[in-house]
Amino acid sequence: MKLTALSKALLAITILSVFCAAAWFIGVKDLILGSPDGEGAAPSGGILGLGGSSGSGPLGSESNPLKVSIVSFHGYAPALLANGKSLTTQPGSVFAENGVHVEFVIQDNVPTLTEVFESDTAHCSWRTSDFWAQEQPNLRGAGHDAKAIMVVDNTQGADAIISTDPSVKRVEDLAGKSVALLEFTPSHGMLIDALESSSLSGRKKKSVSTVFINIDEGTAGVRAALESGSVEAAALWDPDLSLAMRAPGAHVVYSTKTATNLIYDVIVCDTRYLDDPANESAFGNFVAGWMAGVDLAESNPSQAADALARTEEMFALLAKDQGAQFISSLFDEIDWTNLADNIRILGLAGGTNHYARVYRRFDGVYRGIGALANPNAPVINPQESFDYRFIKALMAQDAAAKQVAAKPQFTFSAREREKAAAVPAQVTKPILVTFKTGSSELTKRAESVIDDKMVSMIENNGSAYFELSGNTDSTGGRAANVRLSRSRAEAVTTYLVDEWEFERARFKVVGNGPDKPLCDEENPGADDLDLDGCRAMNRTVRLGVLAR
Repeated sequence: MKLTALSKALLAITILSVFCAAAWFIGVKDLILGSPDGEGAAPSGGILGLGGSSGSGPLGSESNPLKVSIVSFHGYAPALLANGKSLTTQPGSVFAENGVHVEFVIQDNVPTLTEVFESDTAHCSWRTSDFWAQEQPNLRGAGHDAKAIMVVDNTQGADAIISTDPSVKRVEDLAGKSVALLEFTPSHGMLIDALESSSLSGRKKKSVSTVFINIDEGTAGVRAALESGSVEAAALWDPDLSLAMRAPGAHVVYSTKTATNLIYDVIVCDTRYLDDPANESAFGNFVAGWMAGVDLAESNPSQAADALARTEEMFALLAKDQGAQFISSLFDEIDWTNLADNIRILGLAGGTNHYARVYRRFDGVYRGIGALANPNAPVINPQESFDYRFIKALMAQDAAAKQVAAKPQFTFSAREREKAAAVPAQVTKPILVTFKTGSSELTKRAESVIDDKMVSMIENNGSAYFELSGNTDSTGGRAANVRLSRSRAEAVTTYLVDEWEFERARFKVVGNGPDKPLCDEENPGADDLDLDGCRAMNRTVRLGVLAR
């Protein structure tokens, strides 16, 4: 593909990759700020920083606009449309009518939040919820803090693990293969989460080779590694994901089309400004305007695409090289989150707070791989990371949005489940749910294991069906083992339906008995296990993710 101009433009794809710990590691702070001297920056008044200008008057006024750092990403199209297809608020635009002036500052080099706030470049900045969990401890360590104020998009297919190798059809097939990606990005977190949720043994998980592409190359470099054949798989996001899918034999192994509750973009704001009562209306009007922008963009996607092409060079070049329709096609893989979506994701209409669940989950993931500047930084309660005031205020004014949020996001049926089950599970998680000998009755300990190990995987994969299978080791009679294993799988399914209120139609119940061992009991050493450990691995209830 000869896309010279586009290749240059896609260097901006580092937009989503060079942040949090990665930004610290490559020294962005010194490159941008030199010797930082902004520790004592005033929480109000004039703004003066990288690309900023002095201002006066109330925050959100024309002379002192609310500044928001973003990157060249199509998830923010609603806000640009709400601003009058401009980085600054235009007369007659949604934000202008809402009584707030907003200036979007594009920073595709993605400085850390510490840099943004110390330099007073912006009052708020984008982050993904998983990497916000990584960066907030670093921010506090630098003497600052921030809180998310809204969820602005939810990737549903825009992030994926893909492969050009026909033998790689599911996550478990990555054993012994190489995967290109950018370190400490949502792609990295997604791969870790998928491997940890797989049925691969510890040894086989270690056999998956992660090839970290140079940060400066961005996801264009990840795509190039896959297209050149130097790796068998890649983890990346749009627009390079959509471009990479054009390679011969390219196919999705696992994506946020299935793991719909895994990656969210949020806007986080400096608490020095956020906690000032004088600024509450500015932030409230900003959130309301963005939500209105979502409705506007969804009703007219071509105008949203035009807003991107008018304000961001990368999308202008994409439109020129790929056609305007290519930009619009990217919208199919992302959900711009409106008020009802925010209410649902935040658990404000009942149910799980998915934002908090993801934040908590990835705090552990990134601590585990050493991504925090200070690995001993205290764990932050997810509730402390989000300011719910503005979404709650809008919810109080919109009963219909709350009613929509309380409804299931997806519908399920036995017929569609069987169709999904015709294809092998994208990933299968083995869970050691213990039962008394010869019994299928759940113990309190077994219920606790289901709560801790199984429920989060179901919640992550919001659109998926599941194969829930009972399994045994090779000891005992096969026929009796098959019957008992199915009975146990039924017991687990009943608990998930009754206790957690998951739809029964989502689960295909199977009793495998000893027929599908994960470990070869005649050669347990192949998985670094002894015979007892090998048999325990085979005696698991397994949760297979079936993509619709």
